[in-house]
Amino acid sequence: MPDPTADFIDPTQAAAFARQAALKLQFDAVGLADVRQGWPASARLAEWLEAGHHASMEWMQTHAARRSHPLALWPEAKSAVLVGLNYGPDDNPLERLKATSNGVISAYAQGRDYHDVLKGRLKLLGAELARGLGAQVKVFVDTAPLMEKPLAERAGLGWQGKHTNLVSRSFGSWLLLGSVLLDVELTPDAAEQDHCGTCRACLDICPTDAFPAPYQLDARRCIAYLTIEHNGPIDRQFRTAIGSRVYGCDDCLAVCPWNKFASLAAEQKFHASPATDTPALAELLTLDDAAFRQRFAGTPIKRTGRDRFLRNVLIAAGNSGDQALVPDVLARLDDAAPVVRGMAVWALLRLAPERAAAEKAQRHHCETDADVRGEWADVKD
Repeated sequence: MPDPTADFIDPTQAAAFARQAALKLQFDAVGLADVRQGWPASARLAEWLEAGHHASMEWMQTHAARRSHPLALWPEAKSAVLVGLNYGPDDNPLERLKATSNGVISAYAQGRDYHDVLKGRLKLLGAELARGLGAQVKVFVDTAPLMEKPLAERAGLGWQGKHTNLVSRSFGSWLLLGSVLLDVELTPDAAEQDHCGTCRACLDICPTDAFPAPYQLDARRCIAYLTIEHNGPIDRQFRTAIGSRVYGCDDCLAVCPWNKFASLAAEQKFHASPATDTPALAELLTLDDAAFRQRFAGTPIKRTGRDRFLRNVLIAAGNSGDQALVPDVLARLDDAAPVVRGMAVWALLRLAPERAAAEKAQRHHCETDADVRGEWADVKD
């Protein structure tokens, strides 16, 4: 609770104090919003869930009521301080797709886990706002049921583009968001307007047609969802389109024309490391659980787990056309994880169909997992 005897900032200076506090903590963007207004985003959320576009992300449905409005999450909230950290990459992620024997990792996941970076800094911001404004505060990154992108639009940080991500006139599509809710009033900034115009570059580039319409995303078809959130085998209709993407997909972000104003992330923790900067598929195929954890410690990739990650790597191997990967793919046919064995069958069929047929003769009758048996069934005897 705030100290009732403390000297707090004059209410007329509260907004300026909040903004300056965020900038001192080296956030790249800051905006203020009133959270008590109407919330059109709640109707869009309901429609999205009704259409099943959240795929297997059941928590979206479970927490729909709390996500529907900031006040549903915290009834005492009056204002929000929205902040952004630029994670702009040092090159065009689309160029990385050309090296098909390397894995492509989404730009946001190439450095330290942004949840850790943002949350630590947000806690400092929240403490400063509580001290200076006498406010109670709650800090949020995207793990909480708060729709931060519409709130960031209201705070003037940018607008939700046709790819459903936030677009900034200063940072393009490369902003990571955090928010602090407060129980005091702050003079809000003007909401940002939509500047997408007639452009549909982000919609047209999507490899799996995951946008049924502008401003709508069907997660069931999204490579980011499939390679990160989806558990189990990835549907055959999407595997070729995944290409060499082993974690996430930046296509709709990277093609945004507003990126011409973006810059390299100032935060060093977001820069790519040798472990994540287009690693060779041959290296990734050999990872056991311990090696996976060690290699990706501190990154978002670790949360996905070794088995799902190797599933993605094997799909990339199958798409690579690189015959040198065949021995490593063969080794994964004996993997303890069914999802890895199944994708190894698919990759081997793509790279060396005759060898796949020979392996089927020896292995198919011994396989107990139904999904893996289904992959073997695609191999011609």
